[in-house]
Amino acid sequence: MALAEVSVLPIGTSSSSVSKYIANCISVLKEYKNLNYKVTSMGTIIEGDLDEILRAIRRIHEEPFNHGVSRVVTAIRIDDRRDKELTMNSKVDSVMAKLKEG
Repeated sequence: MALAEVSVLPIGTSSSSVSKYIANCISVLKEYKNLNYKVTSMGTIIEGDLDEILRAIRRIHEEPFNHGVSRVVTAIRIDDRRDKELTMNSKVDSVMAKLKEG
């Protein structure tokens, strides 16, 4: 299982607010039943099979173009750990446990 953080920035919109475009991007993720995701203030974290994540990100990147945006910048970070199971929660739990130890 892999994790990816994706951040989409539509450029050249008629407003400085881009939340409606981001909401459209998040709606795409609802079609991917095998992916878990969490929306944060700076991006969206997606958990699941890497190939499926990449297909979803491709569609997310295209979504603002479908709504009249002429330029989109998408940043992607992937954490693909193969020696043990990796989840959004396990990464946070690991850090929190270490905070309690120290």
